[in-house]
Amino acid sequence: MFWRRGIGASVPLAALALSACVGGGMPPVAREGAAPPAGPIRHHVTRGEDAANLRGATGQIVGAAPLAGQPVVVPAGVTNAAAAGVVAGPPVASLPITDAQAVAARAAFARSCPGLMRRTDTSGLTRGTDWQGACAAAAAGGDARAFFATWFEAVQVGDGKAFATGYYEPEIRGSLDRAPGYEVPVYGRPSDLVDVDLGKFSDDLKGKTVRGRVQGKALVPYYDRTEIEGGAIARTAPVLAWAADPVEIFFLQIQGSGRLRLPDGNVLRIGYDTQNGRSYTGIGSLMRQRGLLAPGQASMQGIVAWLHAHPDEGRALMRENKSFVFFRELDGPPQGAMGYAVTGQVSAAADPKFVPLGTPVFLSADRADATGLWVAQDTGGAIKGANRFDTFWGAGPLAETVAGGMSARGSAFLLLPIGTLARLSAAASGAAGATPSP
Repeated sequence: MFWRRGIGASVPLAALALSACVGGGMPPVAREGAAPPAGPIRHHVTRGEDAANLRGATGQIVGAAPLAGQPVVVPAGVTNAAAAGVVAGPPVASLPITDAQAVAARAAFARSCPGLMRRTDTSGLTRGTDWQGACAAAAAGGDARAFFATWFEAVQVGDGKAFATGYYEPEIRGSLDRAPGYEVPVYGRPSDLVDVDLGKFSDDLKGKTVRGRVQGKALVPYYDRTEIEGGAIARTAPVLAWAADPVEIFFLQIQGSGRLRLPDGNVLRIGYDTQNGRSYTGIGSLMRQRGLLAPGQASMQGIVAWLHAHPDEGRALMRENKSFVFFRELDGPPQGAMGYAVTGQVSAAADPKFVPLGTPVFLSADRADATGLWVAQDTGGAIKGANRFDTFWGAGPLAETVAGGMSARGSAFLLLPIGTLARLSAAASGAAGATPSP
């Protein structure tokens, strides 16, 4: 996902089609008998970009038998990984990690190391110093699979039952100037949008933030999608470009990052800057509840086709998602929530309360293309809770097809520095044996 997400916070495509972020999956659009991608969304793959296929992805579903996790009863209402509980996973050397995956994941891990050692780990699993040895070894090179087997232990968080969706970097039609056929503004951050760190006002609110605007002497919610599209921010937000299609820019907002193909053939790359603070509503789930999608239409392409075929109803439906994303121009590849470039077929989004950002994760899924080593470098508005992941597939038609149909279930194992589990177990034992003060 890309919002939060310079890409920084994405909402998965499967969430659009089915249950707003956490529910069932979407059928793959390239399966035999399925319709080809519909609508005017087009893609361009830069020469050499996303050329390496680490996972044999073809758009077809190839089944796999996921490894079983240990049976664990998770307490209700847990707020982070430490509270959910951790148990040992399989030996890292026994995991079916390919050489190509290991090489790519080590590079992504090494890129994440500065943030990994600096950031406060809200999952409760690690400390910055825990990663020093592995980070130094990652920079030294050598055999990549041996690197992971030497420096990491596999840990299961809670019951380990994983659900993975997918996201990608779309390309849509746009223009730097407003012109016939290019009438939809692509907004940058408004000057009157205010971020408030509530933790500065109360320790009880530490880690919580709100966004809004000042009206008189009060902080009020920021304008919602309907108000923004009605011109509420015309004087306060810069227009980075003009899109050709409101449906295309709506989906680009959901992805959080993408490319605008300009009339002269050049490309403007834009990424998530911030969001209006309103809650996200998945229109796919609304469409399903209202019976708007025929059998076989519950895919991103099916939703796009319906919105184009019903422009007035589609506009009203999209406005039920009050969330609105503001962009900034990028001078390089899309970035995840850590501020580092994300890599197709390597990077994934996760909930930092359950996965320290920068952590390698082995997904053992019922789909072969989702199975393997990923690195959690991003977050997502719909990616919440233990063992919930959104896999990034890069750019281009294949990325769209795989991400749009990704819905994989299985087991997840975090790869944490060796000794982490023993330290957590000792700390838990010490806490359990402590004598309460009178």
